[in-house]
Formats: sequence, C-alpha cells, structure tokens
Amino acid sequence: MIISCPHCRKRYNIPEDVLQKISEKAVFACPACKGSIHLSMTVQAAAAPPPAPAPASSAAQSPSEGATLKDRLTQALNSLPAMPQALEQARGLMADNRMRPADMVKILEQDPSVAAPFLRLASMSLYGDTQSISSIQQAVGTLGMKTLNEFITLACAAQVLGRELKGYGLQAGDLFKHSLAAAYCSRALAARKSPDLAEEAFSAGLFHDCGKLILDSFVEERREAFSAFVYEQKKSFLDAEREILGFDHPQVAADVCVKWRIPKRQVVAIALHHTPSRFVHNELAAVIHAADATSMMSGIGSGLDGLLYSVDEKAMEFLNLEGDCIGVLMADAAGYVKRVMACF
Repeated sequence: MIISCPHCRKRYNIPEDVLQKISEKAVFACPACKGSIHLSMTVQAAAAPPPAPAPASSAAQSPSEGATLKDRLTQALNSLPAMPQALEQARGLMADNRMRPADMVKILEQDPSVAAPFLRLASMSLYGDTQSISSIQQAVGTLGMKTLNEFITLACAAQVLGRELKGYGLQAGDLFKHSLAAAYCSRALAARKSPDLAEEAFSAGLFHDCGKLILDSFVEERREAFSAFVYEQKKSFLDAEREILGFDHPQVAADVCVKWRIPKRQVVAIALHHTPSRFVHNELAAVIHAADATSMMSGIGSGLDGLLYSVDEKAMEFLNLEGDCIGVLMADAAGYVKRVMACF
C-alpha cells in the first residue's frame, strides 16, 4: 500500500505484513519532514472490538509487581544465549597486528554454525551467488578486513536475532531483517557525517533492538494494556514500555550488549538511540536513531512498535537529511537486506 505524507507529499510503501498488524488506525512519523501521517484501516465485521482504555491508575506497575518484573528481567537476561564465541575471538584477532589468516580460519572452522553462513556471504559478495566459495581459507584470503569483520558479525548476529517475537508482532526473522536495514543505514549515514564512525555505526545499528529479545514475553503477557495505551492514548510503544513495565527496550538492550561484550561506546549509543539529544548530544546515537526511523518507514521487519514512532528532530537536523536522500537510502537498504537474507 502506498501512503503519502500530507505535509511534504513524499510517498512511502507500507508492506502488506505491516498493514495486517494495524487493527484500526495508526500514525507514522514522516522521515522527510517529521510530520504525522495518519493511516486508517477498515475494521472487518468479524474482528473483535478494540480493548477498552486501561485506567490510568492501573497502567503503571505496583511496587511489588515492579520488583517482581525486575527479578524476572534479571533472570531472562541471565538465561539469554551468549553471543557465539567466534565473534569475540575474531574481534580480538583483528585488533592484533600479528594476526595470521590461518588463525582466523581456525576460529571459523571451530563453529560450523558461523562458518556456513559466513561462506555464503563471502560467495554472494564476490560472485553474486551463495556457492562459488567452498573453503574458509579462500574466503579469508580474499576478503578485506572490514568485510571479514562484517560477515563474521552477521553470521553470529543471525543466531541470536532470528527468533519470533509475538509481543512485538514480529515473525521469525523480522527482527534480524530490521536490524540489517538499520545497520546498513547507520553505516551509510555515519559515512556522510563522520566516516570514522562508519564501522561502529554498523555494529551498533545491528544490535540496537536486542532488548526486545528480553522484553517480548513481558509485552506479550500485557498485550491488552499495550494496545489500549498505544491506540487509545495515542502514545508510542516506547512510552508504553516505560509506563507499563517500568523500563524500555533501549535500556535493556544496553544490558544485553554488556553481556555480549559489545564495545562501551556502542552500548551507550544503543541505550540512547531513541533519545539521542535528551541529555548530552551523542553523535553515534543520533546516527542509529535516524537509521532506525528510516528502517521503520521502509517497513522492513517492522513490528507493532513502528506505530506512532517518535522522531528526534534535533538528531535529524544534525544529520541534515533530506527527503530524496532518505528515499534512496530506503531503497538501498532493502537491496542489502535481500542479498544478506539469501545467505541464511
């Protein structure tokens, strides 16, 4: 479905799978002019009536329930699968000037679940298919260091970001697709503004929403409260997380990234990616925020939290983004996601 911004007339394509998640109406933030795009859907007769608004006094958790939620959050964080060791080992190796290709080959060969998609990514990059490269040695010897790091990161990230998230309305693979689009856009935006941040921006963009892995079950348990808060009170899903749960997915993502040993500067930017200019301006957070908003508008792997998405105008102004630039970026990101997903 094609929608048009009533303010700047920019047009955007909203995929059918996103439309199916909209029960009645939604509001999108136009990445070009930041104006609101209102979208109304015809409610089918067989559809259940929308949930009644939750009483204001019941939206927030009681102190006792809040304490229980925090305990469960800690348990969920502790039980979250670790990032494949190949990623940390490869990062350490690439930071060593004495690195030998044979050492990288050994790391990859020890984990077939990482080696297999890594080979397909390398083959797709070099030959346009997923089968031309058959050995780790050939791939490592051919790829440059930046590309080598990117493909190892992608192969590891797919294992932890690929699951279904019912609370957020995401099917298996949707979170990974959105993360890929955000990573691509983050690197492209950083390259325009601060090229030295490009590779960090890619990694941070890839893991920016990992907090949803932890919060999904909490959101699913309170589906009616979330629906009432978002649709009746016209507030964002992020606001609903804060009000109903007492914490939001950027905060939790920072905790996840600490567990996964993501570099500290990226962890801080991920924690601020919805509020990059609330405190002290964070350039990397601004990049991730704009990339996330662009990816949401493209509809790639978008879930329920894409509705009423709040755009930080200061971050968009800082990056000096124009409508045409965003349109091209959305198209390029879609192509990147398609190529990468063909390898998994």
